[in-house]
Amino acid sequence: MSSRLNYGKTFLLGFGFFGVSVIWGVYNAFVPIFLSEKFDVAPALIGFFMTLDNIAALFIQPPVGAWSDRLRTPLGRRIPFIIIGAPLTALAFGLIPIASIIPLFVACTSTTLLSAALWRTPVVALMPDITPSAFRSQANGIINFMGGIGSIIALQTGGMLYKMSPNFPFWMGSALVLLAALVVYLFIEEPKEYEQAERQPGLLESLREVFADAEKSGLRLLLAIFFWFVGYSAVETFFTLYAKNRLGLDVGDGATLLSVLPLFFVLSAIPAGFLGSRIGRRVTIAIGLIMLIIMLILVYITPAEALLTGIAPLPLVGIPLVEGGARMLTLAGVLLIFGGIGWAFVNINSLPMVVDLTGAARIGTFTGLYYLFSTLSAIAGPNLNGWAVQLASNNYNVIMIISPVFMAIALWLMLGVRRGEARVEG
Repeated sequence: MSSRLNYGKTFLLGFGFFGVSVIWGVYNAFVPIFLSEKFDVAPALIGFFMTLDNIAALFIQPPVGAWSDRLRTPLGRRIPFIIIGAPLTALAFGLIPIASIIPLFVACTSTTLLSAALWRTPVVALMPDITPSAFRSQANGIINFMGGIGSIIALQTGGMLYKMSPNFPFWMGSALVLLAALVVYLFIEEPKEYEQAERQPGLLESLREVFADAEKSGLRLLLAIFFWFVGYSAVETFFTLYAKNRLGLDVGDGATLLSVLPLFFVLSAIPAGFLGSRIGRRVTIAIGLIMLIIMLILVYITPAEALLTGIAPLPLVGIPLVEGGARMLTLAGVLLIFGGIGWAFVNINSLPMVVDLTGAARIGTFTGLYYLFSTLSAIAGPNLNGWAVQLASNNYNVIMIISPVFMAIALWLMLGVRRGEARVEG
């Protein structure tokens, strides 16, 4: 392994995450429309259907990560999952819009979910495989930047293609997944030698080790990941309803207002990695959590009319404050910009911390543990937060005070983490 970051290789590896992001962006945007308009599925069932990807990920991604650690083939231990899983994903995904009956539609979506879960952990584990510990935050920033570009393409280009034909966004996604897998296969060379433990512990044994560790850094870090994702999912899941019910915006403008957060996450991804390597990952994550807590509390206490105060013209992601008016960056948008930057500080540095809790022999296993806790939160978060909104008599502003509570728990947990920083490798 080189003693410096290979930017070209890292950007090329980012194509793997780019492909995954395009698929999920198109899937989340348009599958609910097919379920509702094509098959007349009830909203509650649509909500359950859209959690199936997280349920599939929960049972497949963690054990696949551990399996990839033990696998030995001429192609490496991660690449086989990609060259088998990605074409299956592309084929099933491309068939989704032309499925004319609900059993065939469910078969196509289920195959997409299962095959995508098969190769996501291995493609992410490739990053620490080929990157020295000291540069993993920067590399993760680059890979998330590429993933963010994939999400933007899925929503912006996918939206335009959908107007031409509902088939086109899915076929675009299939083509880009095949291209992404081909780029990774052709240009990313796995290490030929692997650090080998005397006996390779599996996922459950590794999880027991984390719980039994007297120092508890690993457990605190994984629990912090769970809690901050629960807090983030409150905003992500219910923001359009919050914007409609509290701010009086239509759904389209609510989604546009929220879009500044992922946009500035993407723009901040690479700087967040550099900051993590400069001042430490734990400190950078703590700063990000404090930014998110302050942002959410300010959104909670600021009157709705003040949140819609126009600050400056902003094409594309601004919202019109009067019908037919120019798109404006509002005070709410400014706060969400800080939220996107804070979320980048947190998210970009967390996976490198998790994989640096262990050695090279178990990178896939610990990548799986990362996905285990983040996926559990993706299942629990919307349900917990939905119940909270319902108990508050459908007052959607309550999510802006619940979310910082979860973020504060995560911050408290992070303050006790003592391991996971970049290691000096000789």
